[in-house]
Amino acid sequence: MTAAPIRVTDLAEQLLAANPGPMTLDGTNSYVLAAPGSVPTVVVDPGPSIPAHLDGLAARPVDLILVTHRHADHTQACAELAARTGAPVRAADPAFCIDAPPLAPGERIVAAGVTIEVVATPGHTSDSTCFLLADDEGGRGSVLTGDTVLGRGTTILDHPDGRLGDYLASLHRLAALGPRVVLPAHGPVRLDLAAAAGEYLAHREERLQQIRAAVRVLGDDASVDAVTSLVYADVDRSVRTAAERSVAAQLVYLRETD
Repeated sequence: MTAAPIRVTDLAEQLLAANPGPMTLDGTNSYVLAAPGSVPTVVVDPGPSIPAHLDGLAARPVDLILVTHRHADHTQACAELAARTGAPVRAADPAFCIDAPPLAPGERIVAAGVTIEVVATPGHTSDSTCFLLADDEGGRGSVLTGDTVLGRGTTILDHPDGRLGDYLASLHRLAALGPRVVLPAHGPVRLDLAAAAGEYLAHREERLQQIRAAVRVLGDDASVDAVTSLVYADVDRSVRTAAERSVAAQLVYLRETD
């Protein structure tokens, strides 16, 4: 059973896929974008291959499919939705594009009456991309953040593809966009992108201090496993691998910058 679409901003409806889990929270949020009165839509992150979810995404004509990043819970249904609707698929990674070129940072796309600005935000993955809808919510604007900023909790760094230095730069880039509405790929809508990005930056600095402290105890050649056990002692086993990837990314960053 897939949730019914929910209107979350003037230009966006959210469809929650039925794939809840430790890494997906309540499930993957797909978004259907369209200007008021527009029949065609833009779909962002088709999500998992669930027939009822695809039915919801294809309820209206689809002009374009966009992808925030390569992870399967965002991209698995891309080819099916493209075949069903005839819409091209665009992503930063050419491997996920169908009948269209890859996204370019700073590019402006106009589809379904909506102007979408491409914002490169690597860090969670190297291809992570956000989409700015500057004209949404009466000019306040909204940003589809994929997994770069979640609706609750924090995201992982998918080492070795995800890198902390890139992620910190991306968070600063998002913070500079101001108090836009956050439309995340997991979790609820947030009302202030700048505040959310600031919280994420503070969290990363806190984690870095914890990693530094762990290395002082364990030694400069401390393993990822040992540091994870010390810093994430209370983490659930279901997300242990994700914690290890983030620790690995942070250790690389500290060894490159400290």
